Amino acid sequence: MERFEESVSSADPDGLRLVRDRGPAGLEIAAGEYGFVLRDFTELLGAVGCLQADVTRCGGITGLLEVAGAAAAHHVDVSAHCAPAVTAHAFRGVRRLRHAEYFHDHVRIEHRAFDGVTEVRRGRLRCDPDWPGLGLRVRWPDVEPFRVDAQGGADGPARRTASRPGAR
Repeated sequence: MERFEESVSSADPDGLRLVRDRGPAGLEIAAGEYGFVLRDFTELLGAVGCLQADVTRCGGITGLLEVAGAAAAHHVDVSAHCAPAVTAHAFRGVRRLRHAEYFHDHVRIEHRAFDGVTEVRRGRLRCDPDWPGLGLRVRWPDVEPFRVDAQGGADGPARRTASRPGAR
């Protein structure tokens, strides 16, 4: 085993340091996948050998680049956590990217909900350079059955369908 991910909660940097210091020689500790703000990550620097960042949680691409900058300043690599359709684009700007986690269940959902999902080719996530932004287009008819309104549930009175492009 080379890497121990979230061996204790990311909210416990001292516990992570303890595992790192008393674990087998060469065992790398990775944590941070549930970090939301920069401080969540900077508190882990010095306790982990690899920061895990999830672009869908850490403030989007701007937040991710802040995390990556802090990690680079401390000579720590960053691991891309989940959401491959977004991760592939966002992490292209991360100089110390180590690897990307790739979960089949996320990919299966992404393929059902979006066109333009990144593909794995020869072990690497590949973005389509011809699509703008994140390269995704929502398949509105396919995701409509799963729509939930925060105020009224799936069939509640506050449901709005005009929030999607092309809806009236």
